[in-house]
Amino acid sequence: MKKVSQHKKPVSSLDAIDVRILSELQEDGSLTNVELAERVGLSPSPCLSRVRALEDEGVILRRVTLIDPATVGANVSVFVQVTLERQTETLLEVFETAMAGFPEVMECYLMTGDADYLLRVVVADVQALQEFILGKLSKTKGVSNIRSSFALKQVKYKTAFPVAELLGAGDRRPARRRTA
Repeated sequence: MKKVSQHKKPVSSLDAIDVRILSELQEDGSLTNVELAERVGLSPSPCLSRVRALEDEGVILRRVTLIDPATVGANVSVFVQVTLERQTETLLEVFETAMAGFPEVMECYLMTGDADYLLRVVVADVQALQEFILGKLSKTKGVSNIRSSFALKQVKYKTAFPVAELLGAGDRRPARRRTA
């Protein structure tokens, strides 16, 4: 699990074209530079320069391929609340390192509220979930309580961030200019 900084400031130099580039790439990361340039209204060279700048600034972390879970046997999606014995820095680090090593854990969040962590776990079936919980999760140092909830139906799933809305471009404010 790649750590994502929660304290980075938004990049303030993004303009409307950058927002369009990000939106297009989030919808289809396989676009060629020529196709992307055409969609955002740039020639290929400046488009590539902008994409590289977005990568260099850490706005674009990486490009991935999304897979239909059912086609690879990921039939059961479970949300698991985990409470630790205590919240010491050492136990938090041990738990987070363990979660990073479990392929079944798709997402892991340190939470406020009743549970310390919320996990999204994907497995083939209930037997695989049992094996994960009993064989891995419950054996993780510091775990004191585990509560799980099965997802019956996925109503909405998206990976694309609403970049325009987050940066205020969705409310028609003028975009800041960027060169190239």
